[in-house]
Amino acid sequence: MEPEMSRHFQSRKPSAIRLAQIKFMERKDKVEPVNTAIGNVTLPMHPAMQKRLFNMKAPDCPFKDGVVKYSATVGFEETNRAFLNIIASSGFSIEGLYSQITDGGSHAMELVVLGTCGPAGGKEKPLLLIDAAYTNYKAMAERLGRPTVSVCRYLKDDGKFTLPDLAEIEDVIREHKPGALVAIPYDNPTGHFYDHDTMVKLGILCAKYNMWMISDEAYRELFYVPGKTSSVWGVTEKEVPGISGRRISIETASKVWNACGLRIGAIVTDNKLYNRQSIAENTANLCPNVIGQYIFGSLAHEKHEDLKKWYAELRAYYKEMMTTLTRDLKAALPGIIVSSPDASIYSVLDVRDIAPPDFDATDFVLYCSSEGKVEMDGKMMTLLVSPMDGFYTVKPGEPNPGRSQMRIAYVEPPDLMKKVPALFTTLYQHYINL
Repeated sequence: MEPEMSRHFQSRKPSAIRLAQIKFMERKDKVEPVNTAIGNVTLPMHPAMQKRLFNMKAPDCPFKDGVVKYSATVGFEETNRAFLNIIASSGFSIEGLYSQITDGGSHAMELVVLGTCGPAGGKEKPLLLIDAAYTNYKAMAERLGRPTVSVCRYLKDDGKFTLPDLAEIEDVIREHKPGALVAIPYDNPTGHFYDHDTMVKLGILCAKYNMWMISDEAYRELFYVPGKTSSVWGVTEKEVPGISGRRISIETASKVWNACGLRIGAIVTDNKLYNRQSIAENTANLCPNVIGQYIFGSLAHEKHEDLKKWYAELRAYYKEMMTTLTRDLKAALPGIIVSSPDASIYSVLDVRDIAPPDFDATDFVLYCSSEGKVEMDGKMMTLLVSPMDGFYTVKPGEPNPGRSQMRIAYVEPPDLMKKVPALFTTLYQHYINL
């Protein structure tokens, strides 16, 4: 007799963003994948970070003698300054902000969910999400035994995602009394941009109902529409009385700094007690990755004008790629809805108007991963994308908008991203003709 796994482990399925890759790895044929299923950026890191990476034997490197010790749980002082320097470079005040280094943004999410939701004051406080919501928030909440509630936004025919009416959000807050609201100003998975006015409106609800405001700012500065940089740190006490002391941002080296595998993130807050208790909780993890901290810490010394140039270069790179792919995909597959390329590095593709009634995006993703292939430039290729049904929480009996939707990430080199419209169209046509 085998020992029993926990109920959580028995029921756990791979994340939607890893599903395609896991299935593809089972293939035996020689097919080249274009992997747009996960935001695994393939651009080089910032030059200052590269310099430290390639000079580990430099006289001033703490690892030059091959000794790799723990840091303090809060992380290196320099690495914390790097994250604060980045926030300041976007024009926001860092006075009164406290930073804590984590093992990537995902670890920061876990700590934040643990610290803001669950039993408190004799009540169970859920996490409030805006669907389609990044799947890791639900996964972390389930892992920790924290409940979630959500309000749903919908993809319109013109490719725009719009927030639910604020009154609808307020109704959910009154009914479920969440401990925190998650906002993703440069949204993953939708590419929706929450401008400053939107952040203020959400902040007003957080202050009114005594919730934490969690802002996932992994893609801060990556927006492609007119306007200014949006952040929870731009929401002022004058605009939202009572917002001070309830703000938390999740930071990461993964996206804007092209260092997904470095696994360095941060929790920044204007609540000193929260910072102290979050560090206390994380002492069980001892400390974050110290080599990653050292590499990322280089950004503490970068001038704001140089960081702004870096942001501008990335925006130009992604905007051209996203605009071109959106145009080409609509031309290749008339009737498909592609979400407006407004922010972050993702688009949602919806075939609801052209797909047969029984179309299932997850089944299509598994087909592409396990057997789908297209000959291009003398090679057999396939496309990996993420099904969107896991990004929504729906009540039993209600239709899931994600059933006809897929997310693509603009992470492969430009020459491969140019193949996505033809790959997707051909694979889709093969699939519906099976």
